Amino acid sequence: MRSTPRLVAPPAPREPVVLSSAYRFRSITLVADYRDTPAAARHTARHVLGEWGLSELADDVELCVSELVGNAIHHAAPDGRRVQLAGERRVVVAFRYWPRSLFVEVSDEDSTPPTLPAGDRLDPSPGPDDTLLAEGGRGLFIVQSLADATWWAPIDQGGKSVFCRFDLAETQGRGDDRRATNGG
Repeated sequence: MRSTPRLVAPPAPREPVVLSSAYRFRSITLVADYRDTPAAARHTARHVLGEWGLSELADDVELCVSELVGNAIHHAAPDGRRVQLAGERRVVVAFRYWPRSLFVEVSDEDSTPPTLPAGDRLDPSPGPDDTLLAEGGRGLFIVQSLADATWWAPIDQGGKSVFCRFDLAETQGRGDDRRATNGG
């Protein structure tokens, strides 16, 4: 006996994933050649973190933003495929906050990979023409030292993004430790 095929209604469309209520996003697009661009990026970082209740990270994040924006201003030469903003170079700084992590992203219009530091020499005594840390990569070394992770990725339209992540569970735990030792 053959059964007749039955039409089955397709499943109801899925609702988009609802992000945690603690999720936040903020970004700012800056013109790279303006004199106050680095200050505006630092101010934005401090303001956003204060607004999100993450002030304990403000010094480290502000320094990382300053280094990454400085690199974008001083080293980024726009690709031929760039999107023009009144004919000027642009830098985008974005902040993403989830309950356990804060991500900072700085994008520019140059696809060239960032230069990471090669590291210190094994022998710390200075030679006649050697230096302990190379001229390039010191800013990224600072970012790598302060953030829990640092990486970069190319952007499809041309350019790149450099990211750093701050793990909040560790930071909040360190704050709890400090309060316990300070009698708070």
